[in-house]
Amino acid sequence: MEYVMEIDKLSKNYGGKCAVDGFSLKMEKGHIYGLIGPNGAGKTTIMKMMAGLTAADSGSMKFFGSDDLDKKRERISFIIEEPYMDYGMTARQNTEYMRLLRGIPDEKCVDELLDFVGLTGTGKKPAKDFSLGMKQRLGLAMSLLPKPEIMVLDEPINGLDPEGIIDIRNMLGELVSRDNITVLISSHILKELSELCTDYAIVKNGKLIEELSHEELLQKTRSCLALNTDDIARTATVLEEELNIHNYRITHENEILIYERLDELKLISKTVTDHGFIITRLNPEGESLEDYYIGKVGEEV
Repeated sequence: MEYVMEIDKLSKNYGGKCAVDGFSLKMEKGHIYGLIGPNGAGKTTIMKMMAGLTAADSGSMKFFGSDDLDKKRERISFIIEEPYMDYGMTARQNTEYMRLLRGIPDEKCVDELLDFVGLTGTGKKPAKDFSLGMKQRLGLAMSLLPKPEIMVLDEPINGLDPEGIIDIRNMLGELVSRDNITVLISSHILKELSELCTDYAIVKNGKLIEELSHEELLQKTRSCLALNTDDIARTATVLEEELNIHNYRITHENEILIYERLDELKLISKTVTDHGFIITRLNPEGESLEDYYIGKVGEEV
């Protein structure tokens, strides 16, 4: 197995408060990893440690199989918190400045990258007048100048409208397909990344609470019985005490999702009604990605 990035038990404290607690992750070449978690879960701190912007208190990292991190970071592009740019300059001026700063001789790449991210028509418009989506596009163009093998992107779709999210998603998908790069992208909304990522790392309070592939996520959200009654809490007690059903969850919409005995719908229905509860809904279905995520990290997303 070829890992382009290996993170082992990284921890970071700020003023006695734990921001990251033993976080570990291994990333395969050509995959798109979603670093998912509520605001304040530690996602940005994890990425800052990867970028060398803050030092870890403990743990280790390897990039491309080496612990010579400074050297290997030359093969990685980072956009942490927000893209760096001079807001008084145009898209082309910003990209050209970054090309010269990085010592990249190919002058044609500036126009090629601006065309790729859809900013060729911005002309003399300064970056300060760009929409949030345009700023993200410009940041993406500049991060692509050194032809990175890994891209680490902190909340690049946060605050974008649906069209902007689709555009960023399509561009990243094309980069991975065309150049076989690896992407780590953070967000606090699983749904926005569900059509892009091949793998997910779910973080809460600085800890990795689950790592799974897109296929595994779909499997986990596929089969359940959705049950609504006039008294959800007491219904749950009946499920446990009368039917020995413990593999269930009550969603934020006050609905019980049952993950076992899925072929015994009639028995479940009879048992619940025999105890005097009114069933308003009992259907086999798949759990939404949002419900699964909220079940892992809680309501505060």
